[in-house]
This record gives sequence, C-alpha cells and structure tokens, in this order.
Amino acid sequence: MDKAEPYPTSRPYNKIILLERVFQTIERHRMFAPGDRVAVAVSGGADSVCLLHVLLDLAPRLDLTLSVLHVNHNLRGDASRADAEFVRWLAAGLNLPFTLRDLDLSNSPGNLEQSARNARLAFFHEQLASGLASRVALGHTRSDQAETVLFRLLRGSGATGLAAIRPVTSGGIVRPLIEIERSEIVDFLGDRGIPWREDSSNATLDFARNRIRHQLLPQLAREWNPALAETLAHTADLSLAEEAYWQAEIDRLACLHLTFRDGGILMSAATLAALPLAAARRLVRHAIQLASGGHRSSDFRHVARVLALAAGNQGTGRTQLPGIEVRRSFDWLYFVASAAPAVAYSVRPAVSGTTLVPGTAWAISLELLENRETTRFADNVYNEQVGRLDWNRLSGPLELRSWRPGDQYQPVGIPAAKKIKTLFQQARIPVWERAQWPVLTDAESIVWVRRFGTAAGVTAGIESSRVLAVGELKVRC
Repeated sequence: MDKAEPYPTSRPYNKIILLERVFQTIERHRMFAPGDRVAVAVSGGADSVCLLHVLLDLAPRLDLTLSVLHVNHNLRGDASRADAEFVRWLAAGLNLPFTLRDLDLSNSPGNLEQSARNARLAFFHEQLASGLASRVALGHTRSDQAETVLFRLLRGSGATGLAAIRPVTSGGIVRPLIEIERSEIVDFLGDRGIPWREDSSNATLDFARNRIRHQLLPQLAREWNPALAETLAHTADLSLAEEAYWQAEIDRLACLHLTFRDGGILMSAATLAALPLAAARRLVRHAIQLASGGHRSSDFRHVARVLALAAGNQGTGRTQLPGIEVRRSFDWLYFVASAAPAVAYSVRPAVSGTTLVPGTAWAISLELLENRETTRFADNVYNEQVGRLDWNRLSGPLELRSWRPGDQYQPVGIPAAKKIKTLFQQARIPVWERAQWPVLTDAESIVWVRRFGTAAGVTAGIESSRVLAVGELKVRC
C-alpha cells in the first residue's frame, strides 16, 4: 500500500468537508499542539482505519508525527491474529512505526469486555507516560457517542455520565472523529478504496452495547426521532459543557468547605445541608473521590445517604459506602477509606524525651526540670500546649495509653472528677478522634489528658521543686 499523499483539492467535495470537519473538531477542543507525537490506536475496523488516514492527511497541516498502535486481545483466535497482521501491513504501507501489544485475558475476573478495555487504556497510558507519544488518538465517532449516552441513560446516569465519551481527556487521549457519523466513515473509505477489517463480535447480540446499536437505536429512530443519534450526541455536548462549569465550581467549594484530616476529608454537615441540592450532591461525590484517592465512584443512593446523614437532627451516625465510611459527630462529617478499627496502645514514655502517639499525628514530650527552668520549656515554639506536673507527687511508672470508656479524672481548675467522655462531648471532640486520644497515667491514676491538661492533685505549684513538663507536638499534617 502506498503512503497517502496530502489531500488534493480534486477529491470529491464531501470528502474534503469531512476532513475540514475533523480539523475543526481538533481545533475547537485543542487536541494537538504543533510537534505532537500522535500514536493512532488502530484495531483494523472502519473507524480506526479512517482515523489513521484522516490524520495522515492532516498531519502536515498540524505538524504531527504519527505512529500506529494495535492491541491483540487474542479473543477470536486466528481472526485476532489476522487483524494484527492487517494493521502491521497498513502501517508498513504508510511508512509509519508500528507497536503491537499482545494480551492474555483468559484469567481476567469479571466482565471480559471491561477487562479488555482496561488493558487497552493501560497500554495507551504506558505510551504516554514513557514519552513515546504525547497524544493517543482513538477512533470513537458520533455514533459511538449516541450509543454511550443511551446506554448510560438506561442505567440511570446523571449529567456527569451523560457527558459520555470525552473528546479530550486529561491523560492525553483524543478522539478526532467524535463529531463524525459511522455511515460517513464507511463512505469515506469506500470512496478512496481503503480496505478495513470487520470484527464479527460487533454483530453478536450477546453484548448490551450491540443490542443498543443494532436493535434499540434503529427502532427508536424509526418510531420516535429520525435524528436520534444527533440528538443524543448533542445531549453529550451539553452535559460536557455543564461538567466543565461544575468542575470549576466544585473546586471552589472544595477549597472553602473541605479539609484534609488524618487521611480523610472533613466537612461541616450544616454547610452541606445549606447548599443548593445540585451543588451538595456534587460536593459529596467529590469528597468521596478525594477520600478514596480517586478509586471510588458513587451513585445516587450513596450520595442520598450522606445528605440524609448531614440533614438529620442526630449529632452522631455513620453510613458505609463501597470502600468508604462517612461518619457524623456533632456538626462534622468525616469521609475516610474503610480500614481496620483503631488499635488500643500502651507505651512507656521517654523521660526526658519525645514519644510518638501510635496511629496519630501527635507526639508527647516529657522533660524533667527544676521549677525555675519551666518558663524556658513553656516558651519552646514547638509546643502548642504545656502542662506542669509535680514530679514528687507522681506515684510510680508513667504510662502513655489510649483513652478507654469509663476513664475519668479531675482536671486542674474543675471542682470535681469528670468522665473523659463528658469532656469530649463538652469540647465537641468528634468521635473518630477519640479512639486513640492520649492519656498519661502514673501507677494509680490519670495525671494528664491531651487538651484537657493536668490532674488537679498532681499539678505543680510554686512550691514544687521538680516539675515534669508535658507538651503536645504535632509531627505531621
């Protein structure tokens, strides 16, 4: 096969229009920059073969360097190998570099179609990450867009899902044919006498997408709307524009209302409940994404459960989502990836020295001083709070441990002993912060509790000759 020459004006007008429409799509979505190395993913089917030839025609105009990628899923035996050889032959005839990725999906769990798609995308992102390509071009068309919108609509997707196939992704995937109908592609190839391969799996009705393509869409077009494919594609365009607006708005709201805290996301329940419903739903989805590290999506039911938790009168509660737990305490909601429950701890603290509090971002510093030296310690810029214990009143070995239900003591300045749980409630300490809250004891009793200070009976005074200074130190954000 000879290398295609830049398109001449003597070609049929409608084919020049197709090239111009693709060029306009590329320009509108800023798919390429001059000098881009574009790897074209070619399956051998009509769409991807057309994409390759269109980009070859436009490459001089856009200053692009092309190469060809092919993924052999090995799902159709000899037919799959024949597809790979056809694409190799096509690339060679056009004097383009060719890269083949052979896959073995025989042991893939779950949906085979989804496994194949994930494997393809992983290969494409490898090419981008390695620098072998600055863009990977895929052959999705307006017809694919319409099928995807209808498929997601039937599954109950919201506006985010209805944006469907993105013309450009943040990872470097582009789809220059996204505004071209499949029928136009077949005409383009037929007019030029360009061969392609037909994948027999595209005709089987075993796959939901094929049933939509071959049965549902044609029926709806015949009986309801002859321009249904165009209407659905316009729905995707509208949703995509709205998503761009909402993304900027949610980024703004996230900066105002979301706080990273100990591996999770914290937000005010009252603030969330006061937001317009559309904004609240999206902010919840955003918090779930952040708390899961981007690995978890959410559906309508998940978001509704979080909103109900925020709107309720109860100050406590929790709801479990896939891989995420959302807890409420007082006015706070805490989104955190599901993990093993906190483990109680008990350690012998260093005197003098600093002891990390297991499972937290805190450390406790203990320094034994002569009373006249305590001012120096209290002025230490690394300590946010300092307690002073009379060393001579302590009864025995010190223990730094986690708070336990039933713990009580009398903080200095308070007339009677109180349960620490009561102190938590009065100070509005969220429940998720309590499990590993540090408590310092001597052989007989609690002598210091983080934030609530020293016990009245052992607090150092002017008469104390030796003072144990207790400081809180945050060791990481």
